[in-house]
Amino acid sequence: MPSTEIKKTSMEELGRISPKQFKKSDKAPICLVLDNIRSLQNVGSIFRTADAFRVTKIYLCGITGQPPNREIEKTALGATESVDFEYFNTTLEAVKVLKEDNYKIISIEQTNNSTSLENFKTHTEGKYAFVFGNEVFGVEDVIVQESDEVVEIPQFGTKHSLNVSISAGIVIWDYYSKNNLNLFSSPL
Repeated sequence: MPSTEIKKTSMEELGRISPKQFKKSDKAPICLVLDNIRSLQNVGSIFRTADAFRVTKIYLCGITGQPPNREIEKTALGATESVDFEYFNTTLEAVKVLKEDNYKIISIEQTNNSTSLENFKTHTEGKYAFVFGNEVFGVEDVIVQESDEVVEIPQFGTKHSLNVSISAGIVIWDYYSKNNLNLFSSPL
């Protein structure tokens, strides 16, 4: 038992920034590409995680739902107001735009030559676009081929995949932990 009483941090003590401050704040040099995500709740959860980690932008592609949408908001809890997003008819269109902007395209997928997440190297001076695929079919084959690298999250149970919003959280946290969480002058 700890020698001092443990109490939850209040909302005021957390000192969170407002959506307006978020828009003006420095962002992590990463963006997320949602490749035909069918679940609106997954989209909302990814928005919320992107807000928590000051992700630069989310690219919504194909059948992926777009705000404003009540089902997305159920899990986003207002993060669609802070996190920038853009829609593309195809994921390939988004990837081409990101490549022109010098982003490294990193598909999160299981392939014969994927890099295990713990071995994936990142640098704060690089820009990364993490592509997350459809809940059933994964990242489109054409996008896997266009990727600079394919990264796989190691798993040790009986299932062969993770929920896409969980995968996004793991990959973003991995990026932050490898870069010592020192991306911003103000606290997250």
